[in-house]
Amino acid sequence: MTVFSGNGFKKNSIHADTWAMLEKARQDGVETVWDRLEQQQPQCGYCSLGTSCRICTMGPCRVDPFGDGPQKGVCGADADIIVARNLARMIAAGASAHSDHGRDILEALYLVGEGKTDTYKINDPAKLKKLAAEYGIETKGKKDLKIASELAWEIMEDYGMRREKLPLAARAPKARQEIWEKTSTYPRGIDRENVEMLHRTTMGVDNDWVNILLHGVRTSLSDGWGGSMIATELSDALFGLPTPKMSSMNLGVLKADHVNIILHGHNPMLSEVIAAASQDQELLDLAKENGATGINLAGVCCTGNEVLMRRGIPMAGNHLMQELAIVTGAVELMVVDYQCIMPSVVETAKCYHTKVVSTFDKAKFPGAEHVSFDPQHGMDIGKKIVRMAVENFPKRVGAKVNIPVESVQMMTGFSIEAILQALGGTPQPLIDAIVKGQIRGAVGIVGCNNPKIKQDLGHTELTKRLIENDILVVVTGCATVADGKAGLMVPEAADKAGPGLSAVCKALGIPPVLHLGSCVDNTRILVLAAALANTLGVDISALPLAGAAPEWYSEKAVAIGAYVVASGIYTVLGTTPPVFGSPNVVKLLTEGLDGVFGATFAVEPDPNRAAVLIRRHIEKKRAGLNLPAIDPDSIGLPEAELALV
Repeated sequence: MTVFSGNGFKKNSIHADTWAMLEKARQDGVETVWDRLEQQQPQCGYCSLGTSCRICTMGPCRVDPFGDGPQKGVCGADADIIVARNLARMIAAGASAHSDHGRDILEALYLVGEGKTDTYKINDPAKLKKLAAEYGIETKGKKDLKIASELAWEIMEDYGMRREKLPLAARAPKARQEIWEKTSTYPRGIDRENVEMLHRTTMGVDNDWVNILLHGVRTSLSDGWGGSMIATELSDALFGLPTPKMSSMNLGVLKADHVNIILHGHNPMLSEVIAAASQDQELLDLAKENGATGINLAGVCCTGNEVLMRRGIPMAGNHLMQELAIVTGAVELMVVDYQCIMPSVVETAKCYHTKVVSTFDKAKFPGAEHVSFDPQHGMDIGKKIVRMAVENFPKRVGAKVNIPVESVQMMTGFSIEAILQALGGTPQPLIDAIVKGQIRGAVGIVGCNNPKIKQDLGHTELTKRLIENDILVVVTGCATVADGKAGLMVPEAADKAGPGLSAVCKALGIPPVLHLGSCVDNTRILVLAAALANTLGVDISALPLAGAAPEWYSEKAVAIGAYVVASGIYTVLGTTPPVFGSPNVVKLLTEGLDGVFGATFAVEPDPNRAAVLIRRHIEKKRAGLNLPAIDPDSIGLPEAELALV
């Protein structure tokens, strides 16, 4: 039973396609994520503050941070310990998700090298050899498959316990590595850090809340400079290096006369074979026999980002659009891998003709049809799934189809290699533009959607305020769709930027907002930051950079935020994390980390005020580098609001 109606939908999103599909969902009697959020009110205050504990069965316990209730759990843990444990476990869960994604890609690379799959091949031998060199593997005179096998075998040890340091962390500036060594947060083994985090936070182990959070930093770094970076680098080698190209997005990318398949999740292994299978002539002929003009693919979430970056396959939407894509009535099949997939999509699909097909054995969905994915037989599985979609097309109910908008254009494909190529092979032109003040700095806007926040408002408003003040924005994940739908990711959007950034973008033919990929591809931001810092001979924390996650919801975002700050980049969150039950933890995260890692967190739900915080930070860093500065408060907020920031 839906609870929203009429103009009330405008409070949920800034987009017309969302409004239209929420109205259609109401008419069709379909429940959405916003309905379920309303049904959950009021949400638990102790959980929101992070002072509830369910780690052992002496509980569940809750600590009252305001002093009127219990001050300690049954075991004696106070608010500091409970909040630190909960936050650290969120980091471990998020880091595990990204790193397990990396492990899947790594195993596929090993199968390729061993000749045990004909599904994949090495699409970028140069990247493969570059990675092999970083791991000390001799490549001269060796075939690509031999290099792939040896590299995969070597990287597997990154997940183990023999390493003292993760090899890819050596990409960070020496000064940053020294900080990690001094604080005992230099990441060692990916699985090792995650397991140790769970051990430390078991009742009766680590009860020093600062010590717990320091290992939380180490765990996050094993994701950022380990598992996620491995996922990105190996995906580039296997599936191809992203290069600039035009594509489109929003629900208008669905085609009324085509078989529509939604690619949802995070792992590109499956989506790559679905993309290839959708071009099979036998299946295209079958689609026509069933009354369709052709086969159309569209992405949702980070699987969508992966194929958008490499293949230009359009995006139907981000996290909060997954149910609404089905509500169009035009989707024959939604194929999912793992992460950010709501169990509700199965129930939504029952109201239409749509099939939901799960594919990874670690991510099953009751009510979905499960087709177990095996990279050794990927193409056969891909063709089977596409065939299921084609054969489902005649079951479509025409009266239920509503594709509400026309698609909008966007530019994608900005891998670090592509950015450097556009700059002539070196980051120096970007540095020169920053030094001159044409570009004041750069900000990575990343993360999810959260139904507690008006969909995409945080992303788009923050982006607009930054680019109009000559701050370059790079985006990944769900933020990509937000800014793309808002028309901020085409070269013509340079007209919406400040005069300096606009001139740079027009000279290069690029947008003021660059798409770097999926959530694991946040590591591209780390690599670019390290390249700039190494060129200048400074630490990352000295650069005029910042990060922002205006609408985050996932544990993965907690891990990302932690490794970004631990890498020296100031980060602003738009959604309040569950830590405010411990003033000590809050003070450490928003102040104390600056003295240790040269960066902190800030929390600011208002994107315009968040822009002021970021602008002030960037101008402070510019001053530290003796670069020309301007008044950071000239960002356009009324004086009364500026006084509150």
